Amino acid sequence: MSTPKHPKGLYLIFATSTAERFSYYGMRAIFILFLTQALLLDKEHAASIYGSYTGMVYLTPLIGGYIADKYWGIRRSVFWGAMMMAVGQFLMFFSASMLDTKELSHWLMYGGLTFLILGNGCFKPTVTTLVGQLYEPGDKRLDSAYTIFYMGVNVGSFFAPLVCGYFGETGDPNDFKWGFLIAAIVTVFTVILFQTQKNKYLIGPDGQQLGIIPDAKREYHQESKTAQQTAIDKDKKTRNYLLLTVLTVALATFFYWCFGNDWFSIGIFTACIVFPVSILLDGSLTKIERSRIFVIYIIAFFVIFFWAAYEQAGASLTLFASEQTNRVILGWEMPASWIQSFNPFFVVMLAAIMPGVWGFLNKRGMEPASPTKQAIGLLLLSLGYLVICFGVKDVQPGIKVSLIWLTGLYFIHTMGEICLSPIGLSMVNKLTPLRFASLMMGIWYLSMATANKFAGTLTGLYPETGKVKTLLGYPIETMFDFFMVFVIMSGIASLILFLLSKKLQKMMHGVE
Repeated sequence: MSTPKHPKGLYLIFATSTAERFSYYGMRAIFILFLTQALLLDKEHAASIYGSYTGMVYLTPLIGGYIADKYWGIRRSVFWGAMMMAVGQFLMFFSASMLDTKELSHWLMYGGLTFLILGNGCFKPTVTTLVGQLYEPGDKRLDSAYTIFYMGVNVGSFFAPLVCGYFGETGDPNDFKWGFLIAAIVTVFTVILFQTQKNKYLIGPDGQQLGIIPDAKREYHQESKTAQQTAIDKDKKTRNYLLLTVLTVALATFFYWCFGNDWFSIGIFTACIVFPVSILLDGSLTKIERSRIFVIYIIAFFVIFFWAAYEQAGASLTLFASEQTNRVILGWEMPASWIQSFNPFFVVMLAAIMPGVWGFLNKRGMEPASPTKQAIGLLLLSLGYLVICFGVKDVQPGIKVSLIWLTGLYFIHTMGEICLSPIGLSMVNKLTPLRFASLMMGIWYLSMATANKFAGTLTGLYPETGKVKTLLGYPIETMFDFFMVFVIMSGIASLILFLLSKKLQKMMHGVE
């Protein structure tokens, strides 16, 4: 018997996400170069802004997921999220158009980043959650569906650096504005596509329109009165709010002691603990639901180390490509931003293959469980950095290395990403109660927020002439030293997750 085809709504989500990710990755491809070459910030300051921005991009899905679940519903959240991102991209365009007025240019940039962050918070967790709602619970096509969805994300990610980099990274700082303008136009296209096609294709397996009624209201409406009668009483809610308030103040104080006035770090690292705890305190959770949520949290912790190393692509690896990589091909010099297209190109290629690989292993009873796939992803990430360590070892200052080393790194990292990211999205959808669907997707992205801010901190270790940099007493003097940090970090995380994988599989209570 042949496997049923995927719902047509999956391909609308595919196209919408392709356009939205084009906007995000087009801007990201030139952002660190814009900061250092147009706004003339030093690398450490630019890395801090980059890390704060990408970290907040993955923090706000918590808020957006909560609003979607409780009040707006998915469709409204997607619409307003895309609208805010469009405003943000236009503000980035105006910022890059006013480089002669430095102060105004900086304020426009910060305004643009704010709208991009808030818009992404509404868009990202909700459109991802829609994929799971197209299928019946337990549908075996779900892992494959998320891999197809992930392919769409990376189609946009592939073309974005090529187009925005071509028009924005010309060697003239005044041309960065064209890259931002193209990203803005594509975001507007996202809004039009979604609004005109949603009623036709966003239909659930029961024939009902998806994303109109908030998920929390849907599930409580479907539950029996007995379930409603077991809701948390007012006294317990008060105790929980008090506990969360005390925890928030304590953590914020601790992180203030660690980071000083870096309020982005304080906010992100505090949220990454407080929000997961708040869900565990919800009295409506059953023992099995709580156990499954613990699995998400544990894996999300290890995912932080994956993305902290992986997200160097938009920061330190772009700087490395710009300054220390020989990008000349047959007399033509490839823009540094174009190298960010290597990863999504490999993702699209491998995403077409991996579902078949998992299916082949599944038929023979050899398919790894989700936690094991995540551990494999971390191991491949470590190996990717090990490869480039060989490329930069003993290279003298001023000598550029071959492009083949970065190509190898991105290919191995992509194999790791395919093992980790789409499988993680599918796992969150399968393990999460419907009433927390978008919020838990926000929690998953919170691990990426923490990772991106951590990535910005690690990018600050990028070797610079005349600056002494260390990590835990380990001197970072060469690119070899810098890349070894990621080899060791992700390698240790992979080993620990491998050791925990069987225990985590039991805690999933039959969900594969």
